[in-house]
Amino acid sequence: MQVLFSESPLLFIGMASILALLIGSFLNVVIYRLPVMMERDWRAQCDEIRSTPADDLPEGRFDLVVPRSRCPSCDHQITALQNIPLISYLFLGGKCGNCKAPISSRYPAVELLTAVLSGVVAWRFGFGWEAAAGIALTWTLIVVSIIDMDHQIIPDSISLPLIWAGLFLSLFHPLAGAQVLFVDPQTAIAGGLAGYLSLWCIYHLFRLLTGKEGMGYGDFKLLAALGAWLGWQLLPLIILLSAVVGAISGILMIVIKRHERSVPIPFGPYLAAAGWIAMLYGPQIVKWYLDFML
Repeated sequence: MQVLFSESPLLFIGMASILALLIGSFLNVVIYRLPVMMERDWRAQCDEIRSTPADDLPEGRFDLVVPRSRCPSCDHQITALQNIPLISYLFLGGKCGNCKAPISSRYPAVELLTAVLSGVVAWRFGFGWEAAAGIALTWTLIVVSIIDMDHQIIPDSISLPLIWAGLFLSLFHPLAGAQVLFVDPQTAIAGGLAGYLSLWCIYHLFRLLTGKEGMGYGDFKLLAALGAWLGWQLLPLIILLSAVVGAISGILMIVIKRHERSVPIPFGPYLAAAGWIAMLYGPQIVKWYLDFML
């Protein structure tokens, strides 16, 4: 199998994309359920203090496995055939198989995005451990981005293990053929520290000057994770790319009146997108910039 994938890059890219399409369906579950699970936990802690049980959250066991997925309109349990990534959505015409209520187009969009981005990573790195790690990082960044867009939070249950994963992978440096990932432990530790402290300093400086909070602590941890994975050398590129893309997106949303000036814009998706680009072409972009400027 290893020889087959190594000698047939298109086969490896295709298999990686198909696997990612299946994983994309699970990512939709994580994106929806993890914030609910976090809220249930917060409410439970509040109940212990205030003795005021919440009545607007799901009852019984609720995690990433249980209960089975159901239609939010009619509570019909979704069967296995109705839960095939992308295909089921197209076959059902974007509607519930029971009550015909519209199904959000974001579900197949996340599945397709996961497949495409994973295929790009597989193409960029080729068959090997680096591609596997890059694809796993891609899946995590997709979840982080959408949760942050929906709830303006980056769960510690994602960002903290991501930091530890980056530090763990640094133990396997160097690996034959590794291009970006698997930086050495010293670089990974420095990247994690620099990633967290850089945004921490910006946050407190902005608050000191304006009296407002410009970002959340989840952003610090996400950049720390990217630093642990990619090394401190790529952090300036990640910050620059995320700031530029975030500023352009924010201005566009305000101009077309889809976003009020007073409503905060989540920074996590821009960090995630910049980190993903840096993972693929960070050293090349830095080299091009230095050659151009010098």
